[in-house]
Amino acid sequence: MSAHVALPRTAETRRGAGRRILPLLALLGLLAAAGICSIMFGVRSISIADALGGVMGSTDTPNQAAAAARLPRTVLGFAVGAALSVAGVTMQGVTRNPLADPGIFGVLSGASLAVVIGITFFAVVNPVTVMVLAIAGSAAAAVFVYVVGSLGRGGASPLKLALAGAATSAALSALISAILLPRIDVMDSFRHWQIGGVAGAQWDRLALAAPLLVAGFLICHAMARGLNALALGDDVATGVGEHVLRTRLISSAGAVILCGAATALAGPIGFVGLIVPHLCRLLVGTDHRLLIPYSAVAGATLLVFADTLGRVMTRPSEIAVGIIMPIIGAPIFIWIVRRHKVRDL
Repeated sequence: MSAHVALPRTAETRRGAGRRILPLLALLGLLAAAGICSIMFGVRSISIADALGGVMGSTDTPNQAAAAARLPRTVLGFAVGAALSVAGVTMQGVTRNPLADPGIFGVLSGASLAVVIGITFFAVVNPVTVMVLAIAGSAAAAVFVYVVGSLGRGGASPLKLALAGAATSAALSALISAILLPRIDVMDSFRHWQIGGVAGAQWDRLALAAPLLVAGFLICHAMARGLNALALGDDVATGVGEHVLRTRLISSAGAVILCGAATALAGPIGFVGLIVPHLCRLLVGTDHRLLIPYSAVAGATLLVFADTLGRVMTRPSEIAVGIIMPIIGAPIFIWIVRRHKVRDL
């Protein structure tokens, strides 16, 4: 009797594993395709042989040198896309808000404002200091939005948090413009960074940011079980032994680190952290132990594809990925709002 019962369970387990592995393999295939396209296509189109040669370090021909020069840009796109996606899915889990996103919640604007203040008034140029300022600005904005969204009856509801985040983001963006507009020299230097893009990537800055990005990802992934408990509601999470406040604080810290480091590297890029988690939930469900790594791969893929699209649409010029992402993300954002009707996750 026991053997007869075990067989269906084994088959069901295998089917479940297959449903998880197949989307992962598909995402990894798309990730590889995004990387290849990013190196091959741009102002100059490069053959796959020259692209592979450039990736392997050969610069014997102009095409191979161009491929080698595009490699750090591709890696930066992967890193920023993964960081923003993981931050987005973590924020959505912490707040149980389907509209949570580093851009909508004002976290990216907070990082941008801190960096702009440091550069304009304190002549900050050290990359490490810029990243510290970005993380501090992200944290301050996140705390402010949550406090404002928690005021009044009902506490921090999804609608109140979204409205508080949108208002904060608009206010911080206005402050950034107020600081930059009278200072033409500073505005010219950081105009492209403010839009958000991965052009001009450098290996040394990537190396400096890598420990922060890895730490942020590990923190968020380590809190995956806690985020699953939070999805059941605070009372149920407490009942199963989860420390709700600690889980929220640690998870938020991981998301803030990822947002700050990504913004310091590429400027504020919106919509990645909003749309990618929802697309991944369609593939693997709501288990954050799977959702976080899947979102990292999908976000990296989406951002690099969007960056490549911006380079080939208007050759020989290019459109920054910070402009391309809203064009892609806005229709999906509208679908999310209509589908969830601003309910809790």
